[in-house]
Amino acid sequence: MSAEIDGHDSSSDQHPLLRLQEILTSISKAFECGNISQSDNSVAELVKFLDSVSDPIESDSKNASEILAEIHEFLCTPSLDQAIIDSLSFELPKAVTKFAGLSSSCSEIANSIIDKLVATCSPRDMLSILCERRHFEQAKVAVPVILKVLKTVSLEEDDENRECQHLFDQAIGIADAIRQVLVSVSMDHKSPRCIPLVSQLSGFLPYCHLSYLGLISGNDVDTMTSLVVGDNEDDFMSCLSNVEQGASLSVIWGSMSDQVVQAAGEDLTALKGELQSNQTKKWQAIAMLKHIFPSRKLSWEFKKHAIDFLLHITDGNNYQKSDSDHSDFASNMPSVFAALQGVIMVIMYAQSSTLRKNAFDALKRVIAEVPYSEKFDVLKALMTNCDSSSMIAVLLDIVRQEVLKERNKRKSIGNEEVQQGENEACPNTFFWPAVVLELVDLVLKPSTGGPPPLPEYGDAVLSALNLYRFVLLMELKEENNSEVLSKSNLKKAYNEWLLPLRTLLTGIAAENKDDYDRLAVDTECTLNPIVLVLYRCIELVEDKLKQFA
Repeated sequence: MSAEIDGHDSSSDQHPLLRLQEILTSISKAFECGNISQSDNSVAELVKFLDSVSDPIESDSKNASEILAEIHEFLCTPSLDQAIIDSLSFELPKAVTKFAGLSSSCSEIANSIIDKLVATCSPRDMLSILCERRHFEQAKVAVPVILKVLKTVSLEEDDENRECQHLFDQAIGIADAIRQVLVSVSMDHKSPRCIPLVSQLSGFLPYCHLSYLGLISGNDVDTMTSLVVGDNEDDFMSCLSNVEQGASLSVIWGSMSDQVVQAAGEDLTALKGELQSNQTKKWQAIAMLKHIFPSRKLSWEFKKHAIDFLLHITDGNNYQKSDSDHSDFASNMPSVFAALQGVIMVIMYAQSSTLRKNAFDALKRVIAEVPYSEKFDVLKALMTNCDSSSMIAVLLDIVRQEVLKERNKRKSIGNEEVQQGENEACPNTFFWPAVVLELVDLVLKPSTGGPPPLPEYGDAVLSALNLYRFVLLMELKEENNSEVLSKSNLKKAYNEWLLPLRTLLTGIAAENKDDYDRLAVDTECTLNPIVLVLYRCIELVEDKLKQFA
């Protein structure tokens, strides 16, 4: 009889193994007597006991192994009532998996317990029980369908049909991808026990005809899902992201451990070289990384290695002048955009300054390779979907660098023949100054109406004014007849951006004139650079407008 049922708590003065034996005896007696209430209480007591001894900080791995071995022996008792096994099957899988991380021995015995339950109980019931854990929610729907497909094929196909064998290979590949993502999410990447397990999983890849290139590009994922899912893709969209994340993590694990990449039979240097030289595969790889950067479940270490991987594949002068060379970008644009948003999250929230810097470099490299015809839309969307003033300022500075790069590129074209070739390859080459007007307008004239809020929006406002001033000076110096210097756009900038902002800043300065507390001083220090750049912009615009008088 359990201590709790007897009314006496002996858990503090009993050896854990003796305590377990007492609880198991209580369970057997309860079922023999047909006392359902008591049997439920005894099973609950067993779960409570296992939870108390599975804590990785407080547990003794030797005791834990003995406890698991005792449970396994109990389940293997020939005379054990099936009703007891069925009752335990609802609770034991989740309880014993908590021991798996204590030692390799615990992991092996825990797996044996689950295998025993799977072999003894109804497969349909066990699938439902195993799927009760949150991580299996997506697989809960997919697994029965996959099994149904395999069963149908195995009954209809001839034994010598290689397509049948290939289908089974792909099914194992899907299972492997699901297991890998669960391992990556649930286990600490720094733990030595992770590497052997992930290496074992990676050993499935060659057997399933899966390669790092196929996984990181998503091509192998598409092949597997099309074979198994068929025309019912809509029913499986919810679990597809888990498979894609698993595929991406398979490659990132390889970049984290030589043991893992050797188990997969891969060559990371060759993989990175292939992605550097193949723009289509590169966009696909960047798109697949969207499953890693924004994930809150993955550690920063995974994101660090994913950023390093991104830096490697964008290393070198791979930017191509012709938009025709990037015809595949449009199909990958939504996923690439999501990956860039994830990189921005790393820049904003990573604690490591080195990781933030590397993420920023990766962001600039990817944007540099975006074709001209799409680059403005990408930058505008990144700004529109960002609520951080500092990050918007960073994006505007990237725009300024693009403007400068394009200006230098235009000046380097020395003869008409070369210039004509450039224009044929990339029509409307020098379009950034006009684009700048729209991006600056997003900041200085928010959709909410009125000037932008200050000082909280100070970084973005200062960057927008600096960008506008930069383009004004560049166009004035080169005497270009561009949209930036048109009378209508100058008046719009003057009346809709600059004057309202001056009025706002003047009002804030008046309010803080006689206030010398810390907040007022900090506000003044924040706004002073904005005031200086603002008045310089006003002077430039007023001087140019006088020419139209």
